[in-house]
Amino acid sequence: MIGLGTDLDSATCSRAGCRLDALWRVDWRNPRIHTGERFKTWLACDLHVDYLRDFLAARDFPLTVSALSAEKDQA
Repeated sequence: MIGLGTDLDSATCSRAGCRLDALWRVDWRNPRIHTGERFKTWLACDLHVDYLRDFLAARDFPLTVSALSAEKDQA
């Protein structure tokens, strides 16, 4: 997850054990415990973006995937 004060220029993948640079942002929520306005964010490298997306989709969690570079450009 993106923590407060996280430097997006050095963000790493959220997949356990991965230390590659994150290129993707995966925003998701668990509808059983999160309201419609509350989302969590995982960061993903190219190798793990599909894994993380599939992990969440298999649980029917609403999610969106976007390029992390778009986030950097807006900062």
